[in-house]
Amino acid sequence: MKAVIAGGTGFVGKELTNELVRHGYDVYILTRNTGNKKEEEHLHYVKWLTSGSKPEAELAGVDIFINLAGESINSGRWTEERKKRILDSRIIATREIIRIMNVLEQKPKVLVNASAIGIYPTSETGTFVESSRVAGSGFLSHVVNVWEEEAIQADKAGIRTVLARFGVILGEKDGALPRMAMPYKFGAGGKIGSGRQWMSWIHVKDVVRAIRFAAENDSIEGPLNVTAPTPVRMNDLGKTLAKVLGRPHWLFVPEPALKLALGEMSTVVLDGQKALPDKLLKKGFQFEFPLVRGAIEDLYSSRK
Repeated sequence: MKAVIAGGTGFVGKELTNELVRHGYDVYILTRNTGNKKEEEHLHYVKWLTSGSKPEAELAGVDIFINLAGESINSGRWTEERKKRILDSRIIATREIIRIMNVLEQKPKVLVNASAIGIYPTSETGTFVESSRVAGSGFLSHVVNVWEEEAIQADKAGIRTVLARFGVILGEKDGALPRMAMPYKFGAGGKIGSGRQWMSWIHVKDVVRAIRFAAENDSIEGPLNVTAPTPVRMNDLGKTLAKVLGRPHWLFVPEPALKLALGEMSTVVLDGQKALPDKLLKKGFQFEFPLVRGAIEDLYSSRK
């Protein structure tokens, strides 16, 4: 099996590459710079989104396309310029993937396109599954809506399309968890905002397993919530993190202070959705880390 990954050098992309190679795939990573990459027996790098690049010439016979490309939403304040980069990076990458797939003589079987549960409204009381017909508001919801509209063009071309709506991905060195853990390591962790906001989380190992599961399961298409089956309130997540790290959970960070410090980006921390992986569960996917305590212990218990 051959798989193409856009965004293969990022947090999830690296884990996914290892997952696919471990299961016998030949992986082709789309990148702007191939000169500083070292190819291996089942790992190849293909230049794209640069002048003169023609990635389709190296991608004949590919079975699966996976699109994880896009500027991180978590690395800096959301200035108007940065919000434009966040949106444009996703649109440009997705359109190029659609173009590549359309010109290939043999079309791939599936596109798994990254998305986010930010498409749902923020709520302390609602629960959202893939069939929920409600839309959120604000910048993140807008980005996800536009992104999914671009990706669904693959479906219109006859390619099975999965819109992988990620929750908050927990990893040891990347993603949201290191930022959450930092105050606790200095003895300054505690409740953020009301503490009642939902955190629909998932361990990065389950993310990449779910992507492969969706790619290999012909009956999965359309929106797919890639979250653990047991979302938690933010304050409960903090208490669990404190226990695993052996640190206190006592400091209160009020909502106005976070808004002052982070601006519009504070919505990532202060608002939340309770999103459940209804499709994954119905299709028989088995989570390695269904509970947040087990996920955090796997990542941080050796650091107590």
